[in-house]
Amino acid sequence: MELSKEYNHKDVEDKIYKQWEDNGCFNSEINPLKEPFVIMMPPPNITGRLHTGHALNFTLQDIFIRFNRMLGKETLWLPGIDHAGIATQSVVERELLSKGIKREDIGREKFLEEVWKWKEEYGDTILDQCKKLGVSADWRRLRFTLDDRYADAVLEAFVTYYNEGLLYRGEKIINWCPRCHTALSDIEVEYQEENGKLYFIRYPSEDGSDSIVVATTRPETMLGDTAVAVHPADLRYKDFVGKFVILPLVGRRIPIVADEAVDPELVLVP
Repeated sequence: MELSKEYNHKDVEDKIYKQWEDNGCFNSEINPLKEPFVIMMPPPNITGRLHTGHALNFTLQDIFIRFNRMLGKETLWLPGIDHAGIATQSVVERELLSKGIKREDIGREKFLEEVWKWKEEYGDTILDQCKKLGVSADWRRLRFTLDDRYADAVLEAFVTYYNEGLLYRGEKIINWCPRCHTALSDIEVEYQEENGKLYFIRYPSEDGSDSIVVATTRPETMLGDTAVAVHPADLRYKDFVGKFVILPLVGRRIPIVADEAVDPELVLVP
């Protein structure tokens, strides 16, 4: 048989991967006679296709899995895909809008059907991409974060933690989407830089003989100040440390403290 002058992965890699799967090379079973080695795959989101970051992450995990498998350990790489919550909702909404359909027009149940259709399409695409990378996961154990068993396990864990006093409810500042009417995690927030304005606030000393000027882009946070910090080596304020200033508007007495976290080179002039 004459070898091709050029390597064509389509003629080779799919066949090899199928042989691996058919022979159960990636399968893992409970075996008390072997040392276990397990990696839970960080599930990629079903919001589209894999990117370079996924390829790097999966490659590193695969190295650990294959190495420990060759050491004779009972090795499990548990695969999964993530519903991605609000991110998936957004891409499905955009897909519908491209067809002139609004989420509100079709109702909750119909919209959920569209989300599941998206999952079936892009979930399979992601799994195919993983296999193209040679990911040696036990695909028999594939999990989706909206599977009933998975959701029940999450609910059980939540209730258990709550009953043990490990969870509590309180008032906190959160990220809120005014369009979706839902909370957002920090990683779902898209930040952008914009030109702000500096506000200069004069803090009079306790005896009224002097003052310290503080520059800030968030003057409303001044009401919660508990101290004014200066750098211990800043000669301008060497006589201020240990004394007190009066918090404007509130009239509260707060101390002047020394902290090396302050940048003495940063000079802001009103």
